Order: sequence, then C-alpha cells, then structure tokens
Amino acid sequence: MGKGGLQGVVVADITSSLVDGENGRLIYEGYEIEDLAANALFEDVAFLLWHHRLPKAEELESLRAEIAAEAALPQGVIDLMKALPKDAVPMAVLRTVVSALAHYDADSESMDKAVALKKAVRLTGQITTACAAWDRIRKGNEPIAPRADLNLSENFVYMLTGKDPDPTVAAAFNVYMVLLAEHGMNASTFTARVITATGADMHSAIVGAIGALKGPSHGGANAEAMEQFLEIGEVENVKPWFEKHIKSGDRRIMGIGHRIYKALDPRAQILRDHAKRLAEASNNTKWFQIADDLANLARADEYFIERKLYPNVDYYSAIVLYTLNLDIDMFTPLFAMSRIVGWAANVIDQMSGRLIRPDANYVGPMGLKWVPVDQR
Repeated sequence: MGKGGLQGVVVADITSSLVDGENGRLIYEGYEIEDLAANALFEDVAFLLWHHRLPKAEELESLRAEIAAEAALPQGVIDLMKALPKDAVPMAVLRTVVSALAHYDADSESMDKAVALKKAVRLTGQITTACAAWDRIRKGNEPIAPRADLNLSENFVYMLTGKDPDPTVAAAFNVYMVLLAEHGMNASTFTARVITATGADMHSAIVGAIGALKGPSHGGANAEAMEQFLEIGEVENVKPWFEKHIKSGDRRIMGIGHRIYKALDPRAQILRDHAKRLAEASNNTKWFQIADDLANLARADEYFIERKLYPNVDYYSAIVLYTLNLDIDMFTPLFAMSRIVGWAANVIDQMSGRLIRPDANYVGPMGLKWVPVDQR
C-alpha cells in the first residue's frame, strides 16, 4: 500500500531549504531563517537560492536593479488583465498572466540554465508587478509601472498605492517575503519539478506551481485564518468563540497546526513580532489581539498541547497582511510573489534531473469481459 500523499517518500536531494519540523527550524542554503529575517533583503535570499551563496554588495545591487528593470509588464498583458472580469479570483488571474508572459519572452522555450536564471529574474519582478496591477485594475485604477530605484518590496508598496513606500510597511513586506521564499518539497514546488522533469519550460512549471498553490489545502490558510478573526470580531468574543466552536470540536482553528512542524513554526514567531509592531504603529491592535488571545487559549489547552499544535506561518501572516490594508483574496498571490524564487531555484535544479514517474498500486477489478452496449 502506498503512503498517502507520498508522506515520508524522498523524491530529490536539495540544498535550497531544510524544514526541521521536530525542532521548529527552517534553513535556507545553510542559513537559519531567523538570521535571514533579521538581516536579509528579499533580493539577498533570491541570490542565495539561485547561486547557493550570499551576494557581495555589488552583486546584490546588480540583482536589485535587474529585477526592477525587468519587472514591467508588456502592454499586451496589461490589456489582457483589463479585459478579465473584475471579480475574477486573483490567483486565477495570476495563473493566466504568467502563462501569457511566456508569449512575450524571447527566452521562454530555452532550457539553458544560464537563460533560466534570466527568466527567474524576469518572473520575480513581473509577478510582483502583476499582483499590484490586478489589485488596482479590479478597483478601476490604472496600474503603476515599477521604479528602477526601488527594491522589490518597496516597489510593490509603490505600485499598490502610488505613493513613496513607507519604510515600516516595506520592511514588513520584505520580512514576509523572506520567510515565504522557500519551504522544502511542498506541493507547489513538487508540481514545478514534475513539470520541469518532462522537459517543459519554466513558465509552464511556474503556472503549474501557481495552480497547486491556488488550492486551499496549500496556499489559502492565511485567508481562512483572517476570515476566522473577522468572524470573532471583537477581543471579548475570543473566549466564547473558543468555548463554542473549539472545545465542542465542531471547528478547528485555521492557522494552528502544520503537517510538518511539531514545534512552533519559526516563521510564526517572527511574523507575530512584526504583526504586533505594525498593529501598534497603525493604532489598530484589535486584530492582533484577537489572534494572540486565541493562540494563547489554544496553547494552554490539553488538546493542542498533546497534539503539538502551534501557530504556523499563515496565522500571523494574516494579521500582517490585513494590517497593511490588503484584501483577503490577495493573500495567496502574495505567497506566490515570494515563493517564485524558491520555485525557480527548484526548476533550475530539476533541469538536470530525470523524468519523475512514480509507480502506483492497481486496486481495481480484474477479469471483466466486454459486454455489447445493448446488453449492459
């Protein structure tokens, strides 16, 4: 009997990240996530994942400038976005946009690794621009082109608002993107590698990864967590809500528990700290307090203690993104905006690998005989 969901089955050797769920550790290319979150620009992490080392100062600036220069969307893609229904699901829009971008990329069909790195740079900037552009287009506003002088997080804030990026807001986005850039052989990364292993191009692999991330079991938990906090509504409602829905067993807390982590997700603690600072800076602490009080109730409850259920990255990222005035349905596209660098690293790595072709156990009937249609 095969293992459900391939749990415990090793499918590749990777250097991009180590997810140590038992001890609550996440490592990118040898660096602890806490160290990177405290010090790195997202561009540092992109370079690290693509080149297996941290960039020198001139290399970091070169990558920042290259991503900014390549981030503009072709007019044909902008026109396509304007033609889409304004109520289209943002992740479905992003899936369509990345597929369309292949038609405007002269290197789209190349399988050369050096060219693949250029496509990774291009897609990293373009996905960020697409996320900001769609949020504006669907609200009846013109999209804003990226600026050449900004890093990726700053550019996202600028393209979203049309204003010079607030340093606190841009820093929070940067930390969020650093934390979500890579996370082992997750569903979307595996999807990208399976597609790449067939010899398909990077755009196809990233479209497939976006499709996998679109599923709520993979990429939608932070949106569900925020909907949960909105349902609770007020700080004084946290305990009654917990008693009614969680103690009775008819609901579960979205954003608490993780398939891999049996200790506190290290990204959750980092995002909790940023969520608290953002809440205090914006004089809107209610949503952070609701989330924190609910987490504290769970962590004191025997059910959660026995099962080693802790807040995961989605739990406090929901508060961070909502405090930054992002619509809830844009949360998962921002996940993709970060994870593109990890996907690209895995795509480039898989370009040297074999076709991924697992076996399956046939458990169906045997010995059936053909019956003419008029006798069935």
